[in-house]
Amino acid sequence: MKKTALTLALSLAALFGSQSALADLKQATEKNCIACHAVDKKVLGPAFKDVAAKYAGQKDAVAKLSAKVMKGGSGVWGPVPMPANAQVNEVEAKALVTWILSQK
Repeated sequence: MKKTALTLALSLAALFGSQSALADLKQATEKNCIACHAVDKKVLGPAFKDVAAKYAGQKDAVAKLSAKVMKGGSGVWGPVPMPANAQVNEVEAKALVTWILSQK
């Protein structure tokens, strides 16, 4: 009985974990991030995995990148500026950035 309960618990954790990741990719798509970015390759902007690698271990990364998502930025990844994203509020920006930084 204990083995069955543990198996069920692990299966549910895996299911909910994968749904959470899909929800974040869904949010990135809904907020038009995917128009310029992809998880694992450069499009117009850098791959999310490259962003995660560049900012790994930086304590202020979520705050810094959330501001860039909302206000835009330039010069970090080349000459193409990232436009401001007025459709993204602060809570959404932090959730998106947290997900982006988790890509490895």
